[in-house]
Amino acid sequence: MKQFLITVAGVFVGLLLFAVGVPILLIGAIASAARPAAPPSHTVLSLDLRQGIADQEGSNPFGLNGRSLSVMGIEQTLLRAEKDDRVKGLFIRLPETGMAPAAADELRAAFKHFRASGKPIVAHSQGLYPGGIITSTYELASATGDVWMQPSSSFQVTGIAAEDMFFKRFFDKYGVTADYQQRYEYKNAVNPYLYSDYTPAHRESELSWLGSIYGTGLAAAAQDRGKGEGVLKGLIEAGPYSAEQARTNGLIDHIGQEKEAEDAILKQAGDDASLLDFTTYAASARQAAALAGAGRPTIGVINAEGAIVTGTGARANPFSSGGNIYSDDVAKAFYTAIADKSVKAIVFRVSSPGGSDTASEQILAAVRAAKAAGKPVVVSMGTYAASGGYWISSQASEIVAQPSTLTGSIGVFGGKLAIGPALARFGVDMRSLGVGGDYAGAFGAGAPMTDKQRAAFSTWMDNIYNGFVSRVAEGRKLPVDRVKEIAKGRVWTGVQAKQLGLVDQIGGFPLAVERAKALASIQGDVRLKTIDSQVSPFDALGRMFGGGADATKILAAAVWLARDPNAQALAAQVRDAELRQQGAAVLAPRLVR
Repeated sequence: MKQFLITVAGVFVGLLLFAVGVPILLIGAIASAARPAAPPSHTVLSLDLRQGIADQEGSNPFGLNGRSLSVMGIEQTLLRAEKDDRVKGLFIRLPETGMAPAAADELRAAFKHFRASGKPIVAHSQGLYPGGIITSTYELASATGDVWMQPSSSFQVTGIAAEDMFFKRFFDKYGVTADYQQRYEYKNAVNPYLYSDYTPAHRESELSWLGSIYGTGLAAAAQDRGKGEGVLKGLIEAGPYSAEQARTNGLIDHIGQEKEAEDAILKQAGDDASLLDFTTYAASARQAAALAGAGRPTIGVINAEGAIVTGTGARANPFSSGGNIYSDDVAKAFYTAIADKSVKAIVFRVSSPGGSDTASEQILAAVRAAKAAGKPVVVSMGTYAASGGYWISSQASEIVAQPSTLTGSIGVFGGKLAIGPALARFGVDMRSLGVGGDYAGAFGAGAPMTDKQRAAFSTWMDNIYNGFVSRVAEGRKLPVDRVKEIAKGRVWTGVQAKQLGLVDQIGGFPLAVERAKALASIQGDVRLKTIDSQVSPFDALGRMFGGGADATKILAAAVWLARDPNAQALAAQVRDAELRQQGAAVLAPRLVR
């Protein structure tokens, strides 16, 4: 008991010290952040793409989404750097494997725009190897105009290959039943559970969008390398090559180490030029742009990246790095934009493979509300806007997509894996009890659905699918029968979707802004205002711990700034207490480093 009282007294004294010292630290940190260091007069921005990039900047209150770089952030920063006389060029470290094709499309346009301002780009590669969509990495490299490759590295850009694992025979062997339904034959997400090989529809769809992406990447690279498309295709497919062979064939420009490529761009930048980390410059440029946009007409920007789920991210763990599109948050952002009289139009950036139909409908309702309030909504599609991602886009005023965006997938699937018979082979017996209607046990894992349950489930699936189709028909002004022809769960690329009437324009975020300006009858420069419902770090901790605001601020600041081990231990105790209060009875002891 004595030791407990000593510990409590120590914690109290520590918090009292934090209450005095932390505000001083916070004020100093805020003041420092408000005065970012100006870049040198001869600066070359250094952009490392090897870490991977998201489509949009993260919304985690502590910046823990793992999204230090994003397509949107890079694009907007380069637009600012073009007009900054201190920035003389751009140095890029290329990834060694593939990247998202639509990201390559968007960044290619940004790189070409940057070069058109008279500022050079040098890209360095330590090799290009099979893995992902490697042709998209080469597409992006070609847009830089000066591609270096490390000596003795490998140029293995020869095409695109996809591989899928099928579990049907494994399930049959061990007694697992894949009890799923699809609407319809092209909705192949669960095909690996149902079949042992590609169905004709699955093969047709996948080869179609792979071929479209391959063709788009080759055409772009051929244009930027100054080669005929057929010539480049022949060279690519005759590979792989060593770096030296790639240079001989005109696929790259120089052989050299990373330091030599750096020196080359610095020499072009002028005397006393130096490299500056891209993210460092982006932070200062973002603040300057926010100040410069005051007084201009405003276009709201609402971001949505990840799986679409119901609820709000404000209730999620603020230390989580996972990214979801929370329907409450996105809908709230739209209603905030509607209420903001300065916002004349909205650009809705979507990069999502889909998710919950009910969450998607909540967001779509907010899109319709914005249009009804006289504020045009232009969707800018990122890496993908498929299934639920297309649902939330379908009734926008206009849709802009990249050539390689994966979209469409107008369909639905659902069901379960029945594992009861498989477990029985190992002496584990699943039994079920229930009251009420027969459908209450439809999704139990012990056995497949009964005929009656399956019929009810099928009706539900039909209702979702028909509702999806009708929303697309209304939003795209297409006959329902025509939508049914191009739906069936099939994935299309952006360029294919435009031919089918599922998107309006091919291009990136800047084009979406221009279309929003036109629809809102805005001329000249605009202010882009990001609208979200992100909570502050203090509020996030307060909601997570359930503590008072003042105490939470003190504790969070202590952990965040002071990195004090005692404060970290206390934070862990508070977190555990809340978890237990919520019913977590089994928790392992925490180790504080």
